[in-house]
Amino acid sequence: MSLARSLNIDDLRRAAMRRLPAPMFHYIDGGSDDETTLRHNRAAFDDWRLLPECLVDVSRIDTGTALLGCRLALPFFLAPTGMSRLFHHDKELGVARAAEKAGTLYSLSTLGTTSLEEVAATIASPKMFQLYILKDRGLTLEFVERCKAARYDALCLTVDMAVAGNRERDHRTGMVMPPRFGPGSLFSFASHPGWALRLLTHPEFRLANVAHRVDALGGGAMGLIDYVNSQFDRSVTWADVEWLRARWDGKLVIKGILSPADAARARDCGADAAMISNHGGRQLDHAPAPVEMLRSIRDRVGAALELIIDGGIRRGTDIVKALALGADACSIGRAYLYGLAAGGQAGVERAIALLQGELVRTMALMGCASIADIGERHLLPAPSERAATSTKGL
Repeated sequence: MSLARSLNIDDLRRAAMRRLPAPMFHYIDGGSDDETTLRHNRAAFDDWRLLPECLVDVSRIDTGTALLGCRLALPFFLAPTGMSRLFHHDKELGVARAAEKAGTLYSLSTLGTTSLEEVAATIASPKMFQLYILKDRGLTLEFVERCKAARYDALCLTVDMAVAGNRERDHRTGMVMPPRFGPGSLFSFASHPGWALRLLTHPEFRLANVAHRVDALGGGAMGLIDYVNSQFDRSVTWADVEWLRARWDGKLVIKGILSPADAARARDCGADAAMISNHGGRQLDHAPAPVEMLRSIRDRVGAALELIIDGGIRRGTDIVKALALGADACSIGRAYLYGLAAGGQAGVERAIALLQGELVRTMALMGCASIADIGERHLLPAPSERAATSTKGL
């Protein structure tokens, strides 16, 4: 399936599945345990119907918005995702260039295969660096100083990974970093010769931001779960957030918030935004979907925090629903990784363009000429099929 024939994000997912060996595809696609939360992240958007307003001048649609002190052309941006080199040799730089071309923000992961300095030298558009508070606090502080020097607009602290989620697909497919040919994955690599050839011709897989301090991969292929469990700190508390806030004078986002109480704590610690996220269903299974927690979190913090929905976004209608419920913006992860795997930077551009086109069309059909026009009046709760089923025969 060519990029031009990919008409939606699901089409890009299918293209990615064809192009990637099984370990790489399922690393993008999978969740934790029974993947209940993974599925629910998508299904929760179906709990709302869109209510249009007619006879509104929508001859011009403005999708621009302000977020984290930056002016963005779109109300969604590209979330931090680890190890993009696994999926295409364009890696994080191709994603960053696609974000800049679209006029939106790019987020680089601590576990990226491109250094934060290289990204900063490549794009002049808004950028954010995602970090964890590791056992080595000196490394975390080093990230802060490097981001200051590279003029990053924001830091994003991920707080929902005290331990790695139980991602059984990775165990079954033999997912390790860097990739290697093993009994469980040999056939899959052999049946994807294009990807395998690029592995042989471009073999370097480095966690570029930590390789100089943490010999994560120097001992050979290492399971991702082993790496996470060896480097992440279960003792991190809100006091560490305050410690980080005192050392970073730019915008600070806390990623992994799901409860109104935690959103209020983030506000009280001086955060500028909360990314409402369950890590794409890859951490705690049976956690709520981010979009279903949005209204209660907005009610708790008011306008004191910018709120970002992270998880389950596959359509422009999803973005409109999140904005109507009170989000300031949405972030996409899997959606653009499917595009990256399907066609590198061009595939990421295609993913962004598809969502942008759907967003503009939905706004026009809803009678919303700007992002500011979208409100909760445009939503209706969907009838509960479960409730309807339970009352049959009564």
